[in-house]
Amino acid sequence: MNASEQTYLDLCRHIVEHGIKKEDRTGTGTMSIFGYQMRFDLDEGFPLLTTKRVPFRLIASELLWFLRGDTNIQYLLKHNNNIWNEWAFKNWIESPDYSGPDMRDFGLRSQEDETFNKQYAEQMEIFKQRILSDDVFALKYGELGNVYGKQWRAWKTSKGDTIDQIKQVIEDIKRNPYSRRHIVSGWNPEDLPEMALPPCHTMFQFYVSEGKLSCQLYQRSGDVFLGIPFNIASYALLTHLIAHECGLKAGEFIHTLGDAHIYSNHIEQISLQLGRTPMELPTLWLNEKKKSIFEFEMEDIRVENYQSHPPIKGAVAV
Repeated sequence: MNASEQTYLDLCRHIVEHGIKKEDRTGTGTMSIFGYQMRFDLDEGFPLLTTKRVPFRLIASELLWFLRGDTNIQYLLKHNNNIWNEWAFKNWIESPDYSGPDMRDFGLRSQEDETFNKQYAEQMEIFKQRILSDDVFALKYGELGNVYGKQWRAWKTSKGDTIDQIKQVIEDIKRNPYSRRHIVSGWNPEDLPEMALPPCHTMFQFYVSEGKLSCQLYQRSGDVFLGIPFNIASYALLTHLIAHECGLKAGEFIHTLGDAHIYSNHIEQISLQLGRTPMELPTLWLNEKKKSIFEFEMEDIRVENYQSHPPIKGAVAV
């Protein structure tokens, strides 16, 4: 019995049955609930969904991007990771430098307009190639502002200093494991106007007990079909990495949600997923030779024995 995945499927079913219709920033519309918690025992296996295929390499490269303190999509594109493209692309197509066909209102127009979809794909490919080949263009349009990596690794203080929250929390766990202050925050009110997307996963806290490291995340907003599966796996991986450096075992990942929602154009996909039977969870392999989480590269992380149902596609609401 895959209890971890059932926990996620229970959330999906709860929103479908009890969620309220709610308008949102993107104009897509959602079914939404407020306040929900899931718990994942990391001893049971790595919580990567099996009722649809979830690309672990994208999750790992995004987390390493955060841990580098990077805020530019060029690193992600070099690792064939496209999950942040839409926000950077939006900045380009709304700028005076863009001279192609009108690409605005993608979420609304893409559902029925095949010509628009083709043009969008063509312009996105042009954008990606320019990000990869032109460092000046990448610096101008690949930057997402002071998003997760900046807040985690270089939080700017009122005195002009910076705080490396990840390095600090690791040192604190090693020095004083039973402290109740092992907290990292991504929500910096002063920097919000400069972010492509204000942090959805806003704060997380670590807890040490009986030789195990657990992590609780508070996520203010969660796209349950597309985003939440990534968030679960990403923070489970982060917990394993920090536990590895601190000489601890990974305990639990607790995921606390504020506005948990299913976009109206994902309802059919969720119904399909709920009709599938979960498989056994995979296991996580980490390179034991790497002692610091800041030393890890993509080849040092992998999941093993991952079996799943086929992918289920859904449009990103931007």
